[in-house]
Amino acid sequence: MVKFDGYEFIDGGVCAAKGFKASGVIAGIKAGNTTKRDLALISCDVRCKAAALFTTNKVKGAPIIVSREHLKDGYAQAVVVNSGNANTCNANGIEIAEGMCALAADGLNIAKEDVVVGSTGVIGQKLDLSPIKAAFPALLDGLSEKNSALACEAIMTTDTRKKELAVEFEIDGKKCRIGGISKGSGMINPNMATMLAFITTDAAINGELLKKALVRVNSLTYNMVSVDGDTSTNDSLFLMSSGLAGNSEIICEDKNYEIFENALYAVMMNLARETARDGEGATKLIECVVSGADTEETAKKVAKSVISSSLVKAALFAADANWGRILCAIGYTDADFDIERVAVDLASEKGVIPVCRNGAGVDFSEEKAKEILSEEEIKILVDLNAGSKTAIAWGCDLTFDYVKINAEYRT
Repeated sequence: MVKFDGYEFIDGGVCAAKGFKASGVIAGIKAGNTTKRDLALISCDVRCKAAALFTTNKVKGAPIIVSREHLKDGYAQAVVVNSGNANTCNANGIEIAEGMCALAADGLNIAKEDVVVGSTGVIGQKLDLSPIKAAFPALLDGLSEKNSALACEAIMTTDTRKKELAVEFEIDGKKCRIGGISKGSGMINPNMATMLAFITTDAAINGELLKKALVRVNSLTYNMVSVDGDTSTNDSLFLMSSGLAGNSEIICEDKNYEIFENALYAVMMNLARETARDGEGATKLIECVVSGADTEETAKKVAKSVISSSLVKAALFAADANWGRILCAIGYTDADFDIERVAVDLASEKGVIPVCRNGAGVDFSEEKAKEILSEEEIKILVDLNAGSKTAIAWGCDLTFDYVKINAEYRT
């Protein structure tokens, strides 16, 4: 976990902020599932200001279409989510997604339009509402400020670990919190969206600034992650504010807004890192840090290109310092820079080793490089030597298990 001064990481996940509760149960949505939680509910005691970002894939899951419509007024009070089925490319998908919202609304005694919905799993298979309806009484009974972990488990698919955290910080002398849960392991290459992520806060902030902070922080975190280059049909990122912390509402981009945005970054950046670390079949987290760029956009493009390269990812799986693949990935980036000024270092807890200067290789110890690259967390440091802008992207290695997991995904 990357820590930040002034922001204390605390327990509670998506329920850490005042007013929020969560639940997760086994509904048996995917045939044969009798042991894994696959239905989650997050609710708030009050109607929340809400913002969201969704996939840019032209094929969109029914939950996205429904949630986008329900969020037109900028408010939400609950989220219902299933795993095991994406509810995408189904003739009755909208009806099912609306049915899930209706179940939550009826159980919580709120408006159906104040419920948003998410689904994740196999694309193109019909989602039966019956097991969801049957499991809803238990889902409602399980709502508690202590059950973030259960909801986190329920949204997982091929994930091997829960992705859940929260931070506490002060605005106007009032303690505020931001917490979240997310899932994502494969089909990860977000573009103005993410996998599935649910972020809550009790900080009071107006709707316009809530959305602005979400867009900005997402561009620096989830949008800088790639596991396999595939953009999902169901990518959804939700942010809800109960406003119950007691701070004066943030209505302009002042110091308080900066504190809030930094707290949101602390949560989303760490969740994004864990998504990359938990890539399907992955054994290593790869972080590419680009410095010396003339613009932030150039730095982002270069960093994302490097961590998205299948050849770079495969080399790092074998702890092979094949720096030429890194330079190749830098070179085909759609950005303007002088390749003859580029420097590349490889780093981990075992040390740092220069492998390229001025666009050309330098002598280095293969043994030391292998030692560095054998760690579970690796950094690729790229200096474009053209300015002062920076960017960070996260990915993972490409392993035999990735192919195995995706070859057997429907079985």
